[in-house]
Amino acid sequence: MERLSTGVDGIDRMLQGGIPRGFLVCVAGEPGTGKTIFCLHYVNQGLAEGGKAIYVTTEEDVESVLGQADQFNMKLREAYLHGDLVMIDFLGRGEWSLSSLDVESLITRIVEAKKRLGYGHVRCVIDSLSAFWLDKPAMARHYSYQLKKRLQPWHLTVLAVTQYAVTTSQAFGFGLEHVADGIIRFIRSVRAGRLNRYVLVEKMRNTNHDLRLHIVNILDGRGMIVKPLPVTVRREDIALPSHVYRQIREAQEQKEKIVP
Repeated sequence: MERLSTGVDGIDRMLQGGIPRGFLVCVAGEPGTGKTIFCLHYVNQGLAEGGKAIYVTTEEDVESVLGQADQFNMKLREAYLHGDLVMIDFLGRGEWSLSSLDVESLITRIVEAKKRLGYGHVRCVIDSLSAFWLDKPAMARHYSYQLKKRLQPWHLTVLAVTQYAVTTSQAFGFGLEHVADGIIRFIRSVRAGRLNRYVLVEKMRNTNHDLRLHIVNILDGRGMIVKPLPVTVRREDIALPSHVYRQIREAQEQKEKIVP
């Protein structure tokens, strides 16, 4: 099995070398946990190896994403100007901008970008996919199946970001998590007045992976660092309360029942 380095050594170790090529992987977590930075590492690694990439951003404009990459000394801007990186956004008005948050439009744009980049494998990031079903969360699983099926022939390995919003108690990832080939979850907690970040590989088909929680640090100029030794805290210590998680799942199941 061919594996793709994520660009983060610690996560590569958790995955026995990286993400299996051709997979659709869900990158899940609350805001501020490091999801976007991880995706930037993934794209930057592919470009550093001489590959090409597609980056879809729905919550930031292109300049904002490239600015973050600059902060961590990544070469996304250079690749973007050279044509090896296609940036698809919702907030801009350029050639690759999305006119609406519609899954069909998203798929069409990604396929067009892949054709522009030419033959061969391409890394793809969608940050975030949950934006496409915010007004109809019951359709999350249907849209996820549609995306996976339509993109599979195009030699893409996709990271699709999904979120949990604490303020609204809404989960936007359960549909994608069922369909995805893997789940990499970023978690946060506040202890003694300090924000702590963690990462856990919850699922990765056809391969063994580390089952332990690891500490995530984000350093200016370097990006994401994952400590090689697992933390001693249990997953249950920082997870959502069980009754909150249960309420979210029950609400999601009720919504899915009414979908024709």
